Amino acid sequence: MMDQSTSENVQRLPATDDEFGGVVVEMKEHMDSDVFRTLLKASMSQWKLQGKKGVWIKLPIHLSNLVDTVVKEGFEYHHAEPKYLMLLCWIPKTNNPIPANASHIVRVGAIVLNDKGEMLVVQEKMGILRGLWKISTGTVHQGEDITAGVIREVKEETGIDTEFVEVLAFSQEHNVFFGKSEVLFLCMMCPLSFEIQIQETEIEAARWMPLEDYEAQLSVQEQVLRKYIIELCKAKVERGYSGFSPSPVTTDSNGNPSFIYFNKEDLNKKILDNSVNQVVNYSSNFLV
Repeated sequence: MMDQSTSENVQRLPATDDEFGGVVVEMKEHMDSDVFRTLLKASMSQWKLQGKKGVWIKLPIHLSNLVDTVVKEGFEYHHAEPKYLMLLCWIPKTNNPIPANASHIVRVGAIVLNDKGEMLVVQEKMGILRGLWKISTGTVHQGEDITAGVIREVKEETGIDTEFVEVLAFSQEHNVFFGKSEVLFLCMMCPLSFEIQIQETEIEAARWMPLEDYEAQLSVQEQVLRKYIIELCKAKVERGYSGFSPSPVTTDSNGNPSFIYFNKEDLNKKILDNSVNQVVNYSSNFLV
């Protein structure tokens, strides 16, 4: 499929304008590589004359034979998904301000305590943590909320149904997965069921473990993050530590909400304290 400019009688690749002064070419139908090369060269010439900035070309996997042609026109890889490759060319002779592909992986860890003060822990079948008792962890899927992701992970690994309470803390680690960084959200969860059914493909064992037994593990004593997990549990249970709870702020075009996470208890306390201070300051000024 080709786009023809009637004013200039030049055939170009079909493209749509983006909101940043660039264009997006989404290839779908098969095209001979020589025809594609000719159209791409003509299109790039026109886009340069029009002052376009970033040019995106999305190639589905069945058109991977066109990648070499696109690269030879000055395009670079930006990101890839299982079914397509996205390439980018920044036309202006200025620094390219377009963000690189996703820099972080979002993961969740579930701190699940029962009314006996026991924590839900698992042993993984593979990886460097094999044989160690640890909390359930996993990656949040694209388009999935943190709350939904952590509920899903616990259910998949242990068969336990849970309710999200709050984010107790989060950590950041670099160079985790092919150079990407990781943000891990440690979530307090309330169990809604208690009978364990392990995910046999990934989990070797799961159990409810007393906190003191978890804390006594050498792997916990030697790893700062795991020691903090214990401290957070104690702070929550013994001292009423408050973490971060979600509150919806916006919705997208499909009605899916976005959330802000914050300490609601301290926010409300701050509002109350400010109100008291305003009254005190007003009274002081009045008396003067």
